Amino acid sequence: MAPTVQTIALVAVGNLGKYVCEALVVDPRYDVVVITRKKQDWFLQRNIHTEESDYSESSIRAILDARGASTLVSFLQAADKLYLDLHQAWLTACLQSKSCKRFIPSEWAGNVDDYPQLPKFYAESRLPFRRILQETVGIEWTLFNCGWLVDYFLPQHLTRMPAEPDTVPIDANGWRACIRGSGDELQSWTWTKDVAAAVGELLAAPSWESTTYVTGQWGTFNDVVRLLEAHYGRELEKTYKTVEEIMGADDDNLDLWMISGGAACPREKTLSQRDRYFSRINFATLGDLLKRLD
Repeated sequence: MAPTVQTIALVAVGNLGKYVCEALVVDPRYDVVVITRKKQDWFLQRNIHTEESDYSESSIRAILDARGASTLVSFLQAADKLYLDLHQAWLTACLQSKSCKRFIPSEWAGNVDDYPQLPKFYAESRLPFRRILQETVGIEWTLFNCGWLVDYFLPQHLTRMPAEPDTVPIDANGWRACIRGSGDELQSWTWTKDVAAAVGELLAAPSWESTTYVTGQWGTFNDVVRLLEAHYGRELEKTYKTVEEIMGADDDNLDLWMISGGAACPREKTLSQRDRYFSRINFATLGDLLKRLD
């Protein structure tokens, strides 16, 4: 008997979501439907099935049932009440759906078990929704986290992820680094294609934990600087932002997350889940990628 093919619905698909989409559409275990506000050439050019939606509960539920989707995966990057409102609607859509009984809300961050309110904007968006999930019965869910996307440390020609020089301490395109704190604070990072492969493996698992972690490598921003400088044979221009400057700042950015430990996925749990869910994946380090891709 041929194995059952799951239909996976992806909603609010952005840059990371496209990597996940690419991995799932070539995986014989899955059919994929992308739920989007408007048609996009990227999906049309790849013959990926899309459904237009206004993102309301009724619209999402109708698509889930029409396609027989078993799981909804969100990549919504909203940082405010919009995140909470839409995820509540999508959760209700899953609960009322005839077919969809699994949900991965949009997290894609770091150690949310030990640092649930970091990054800072998560306290107003993700944290309230996590509390709703914990009180909800009738659906299986997990918060999927991967630390930094290592693509942000790579030159633009090695990734489709857009550069974020004002947010990420390492700017491999401008060849400079703004180190937060000492630079020795532990971080973790994962390649986008490994994240995508891991989502594929998790979707096939018979059961989930409430938080799921993948990490390609643990290290520090000083480690990243050393790796890039050694590979390209030249020094990065470096500036620093002190802990005192970060603690005294009012802006809602990622700096506190970087220096607190929140950007490092918990090692013991991550490695345990690697054995449980992701043993087929050979996670790439930054050094691996520089040698392989450049």
